[in-house]
Formats: sequence, C-alpha cells, structure tokens
Amino acid sequence: MLRCSVYYYKAHRLEDRPIRQRIREIAESRVRYGHERIHTLLRREGWKDNHKRTYRIYKEEGLNLRSKRPRRNKSAAHRLERPVLTELYQVLSMDFVSDALYDGRKFRALTIVDNYSRECLAIPVGKSLKGADVVATLRRLRKERGIIPRRIQTDNGSEFTSKEMDQWAYENKVIMDYSRPGRPTDNPFVESFNGSFRDECLNAHWFLSLEDAQEKIESWREEYNGYRPHSSLGNLTPMEFVAQCRQEADKKDGLPAAPVSDQMIFATVNHPSAVTEKSSDPPQANKRFKRPGFPA
Repeated sequence: MLRCSVYYYKAHRLEDRPIRQRIREIAESRVRYGHERIHTLLRREGWKDNHKRTYRIYKEEGLNLRSKRPRRNKSAAHRLERPVLTELYQVLSMDFVSDALYDGRKFRALTIVDNYSRECLAIPVGKSLKGADVVATLRRLRKERGIIPRRIQTDNGSEFTSKEMDQWAYENKVIMDYSRPGRPTDNPFVESFNGSFRDECLNAHWFLSLEDAQEKIESWREEYNGYRPHSSLGNLTPMEFVAQCRQEADKKDGLPAAPVSDQMIFATVNHPSAVTEKSSDPPQANKRFKRPGFPA
C-alpha cells in the first residue's frame, strides 16, 4: 500500500511550439514591436495565453536582445509644452525622410501625421519635393477628406518656410509651429513615426523605381493605420481610434437639445364689459332714478 506522502502533483506544461513560432514570425516581420504589442496582436488573433507566458517565450527566444537605435541624450527629455489635444486633426506634424532606390538614386518622402490619432494621412514620394509639393498635398487632403488643421508642427526646412507654404497657412488660418534648431524632440510624434517608417518599411524593401516605392510605401501606410496597435491609444489602431472618436461625436450631436423653460400661461377670466352697447350706437339720455310713489 502506498502512503499519502508518495502522491504529489506533476505539472503538465502546455505545448509552446505553435505560439513560439507565431511570436518569432511577428518579431521578424515587425522589428520594432516589443512583447506588449506582440501580445496584443496575439490576442486579436485568438490566442488565449496570458501576457506572462508571452513575455517568457519572448525572452527565451532572445527577442529582447534585438539591436535598437541608441537613446538620445538626457537633454532631449526636456521638451516644450505641447498644446492640449482634444479632437481629430487639430494638430498635424510633417517631416521629410530620405532613402535611395536599388541603383543609388535618392528620393524623399513627406510624412504627415495626426498628433491626436497617430494616423498617417499621406506619404507622397518624389526626387525633390519642394514647398509647392507640400502645399499640393495639403490641398488634396482638404479636397478629399476635408482636413484643415489649426496648427502644423514642422522643422525649419526651406520647404516649410517657403512663400507658398506661408501663403497657404495665411489663407487657411493655420498656425505654423516651427521647432527650435537642433531640437528634433520639439516634434516628437512625427520623429517617432519616422523611426517606425524607416525600420519597418524603408529598411525592409528594395525599391526599383519611384512608382514601386510609392506603391510599397502606400501599402505600408494602410497597414500602419489599420493593423498596428498603439499603446497610447489603448491598443487600438489609428483607424479604430478615429472611428471611435467619430461615434462619440455622433452621439453628442444626436442628443436632444437642452429643455427650454416652459412658457408661463396665465389664466384668463372673461369679465363682462362695462360698456354694454356698441360704440357706434348714439348715446342715450341718462334715466333718472324713480322712487316708488313719486312722479317721474
């Protein structure tokens, strides 16, 4: 007979190979994703594993040792006070990113980001983009989507300080907020986006021509807006966050108006008029009061 002390619990660990393979696939295709963002994507795909298991596999696979860009110096932590963002397309950020085709020919890309929703609105590509090209892109956004920001944050590049850009901003009553020279942290939203754009798109593709570059960059932009979750947005994608904001705005617009105070209704009482005869009738002689027993 076996004693009770012989019995003990034997742990049975779940099979890690399927989720381990999926984590490696996401990490290899999304080099900027950490374990938290990878866990969010796994949840969306239907995996039931908790965040601790995801983090354990993430470390065992050595994914936390991937090379990252060096951190900025400590002085970059002191940033300017930013305006309070309360609505979509209130403040936009713009910047230029340079890259080259397979044969060494260089091209530039203009990145435009909404600071509130993190949505990338457009990335036009060209050999030499100038101030007129920037204005043309902003006009296209206004025509196609009705977007006119109140403020645009940029650096002091000649494209953003050109006469064409200044005229467009004056006509549309847009404030141009230029960052201080040598202070890229004054425009942090587009700088963060440019880092993801370079690591996930520019460094991951060969571009055969400008048309090929525009097609691949546009495909990545749509994936960024519709698939990539952001921790600052509650692990929502920019498009999901935009849809949520519009639903909330529609609910506010659909609410009934504030109740108007009821009008005071005064009761009217019909009193007999003191004049019993029409004003057009001729006046009658006053009748004397006749007492009984006295002649009239």
